[in-house]
Amino acid sequence: MLDSLELNSTLALYSAMIVYAIAFVFYAVDLANRSGDATRLAAAQPAAAEQSAGGGVATLTRTAAPTEAPGRRSRSLRIGFSLTVLGFLLHLAATIMRGIGAGRVPWSNMYEFALTATCAIVLIFLLVQIFVDLRFLGTLVTGLTVLFLGLAKVNFYVAIVPLPPALQSYWLVIHILVAVLATGFLTLSFGLSVLQLLQTRRENRVMAGSGEPMKFLATFPNSTRLEDLSYRMAIIGFVFWSFTLIAGSIWAESAWSRYWGWDTKEVWTFVIWVLYAGFIHARATRGWRGTRSAWLSIIAYAAVLFNFTIVNVFFKGLHAYSGL
Repeated sequence: MLDSLELNSTLALYSAMIVYAIAFVFYAVDLANRSGDATRLAAAQPAAAEQSAGGGVATLTRTAAPTEAPGRRSRSLRIGFSLTVLGFLLHLAATIMRGIGAGRVPWSNMYEFALTATCAIVLIFLLVQIFVDLRFLGTLVTGLTVLFLGLAKVNFYVAIVPLPPALQSYWLVIHILVAVLATGFLTLSFGLSVLQLLQTRRENRVMAGSGEPMKFLATFPNSTRLEDLSYRMAIIGFVFWSFTLIAGSIWAESAWSRYWGWDTKEVWTFVIWVLYAGFIHARATRGWRGTRSAWLSIIAYAAVLFNFTIVNVFFKGLHAYSGL
C-alpha cells in the first residue's frame, strides 16, 4: 500500500510538471503576442491623434480598439491558465498521496517541503485571480514551479521515513503551513517587483525617445501599479511570516525549553522578517518608491530562497531536517 501510494504520488508529480511546462509555453506565446499588440497599438496612436485633430467622433473608437485583448492572445492565456489549474490538481494529488503514504503532513524534509511550498505558490496564484488579474505572471509561476520541482525530485528526494521526535507536534502543521503561505505571497511580490524594474526601464527609454525595448510590457500595468501590487502581496506575506516566527518560537520552547537559541535557521528567519519589515516601513513612511523599493523586495526574496536552500542543506543545527 505504501509503495503504491508513493509510486502514484511520483507519477502525479511528473504529470503535473509536464502540464506546467506546457502551460509555460502557452504563457510564453501570450507574451510574444503581446509584443505584436504593442506594435499595433503604437501604430494606431498617430492615426488616432490625426482624427482627434480633425474633431471626429471616431476618435473614441480608434483609441479604444487597440487596448482590447485580441482573441489569439486571450486564447493562449486561457489555455495556459486552464493548464495551470490542471497541473495544480495533479500537484495537489501528488502532495496528498505522499502525506497519506507517510501518515502525516508531507513537509518533514526538503523534498516534501518543496512539494508543498510550490503547491501553495500555484494555489495562491490561482486564488489571487479572483481579486486582481495577475495571469501575466503565469510564465514566472509555472517556470519557477517546474524548476523547483525538478531540482527537488533530482537532488532532495528521500523515501518516506518516520518523523524525528522534535517534529512530532501539532506545531509542525501550524509553523510550516504559515511559512508556505507566506512564501506563496512573497513569490508573487518578487515577480511583480522584477516586472516593475523592467517596466520602469521601458518607460524611461520611451520618455527619452531612445526606442522601446521589450514591447510586450506595454500591455502590462504601468510601473506604479506593479509596485502597488507588489507591496500589497508583500504585506500579506509579511503577516504570515510574522506568524511563522512566532509559532516557531513557541514550538522551540516546547521542544527545546527555550524560545530563541540563535540557531542558523532561526537567525535567517529573523533576517527575512527584518528585510520585509524594512521594505514595508521604508515605502510607507520614508517614501521609498520606484526602483529602490523594487530592489529591496528582490533582495528580501533572495534571502527567502537562501533560507530554504543553502541554510537547509549546508548549515548544521537543530533545524537540519533536509532528510538528505
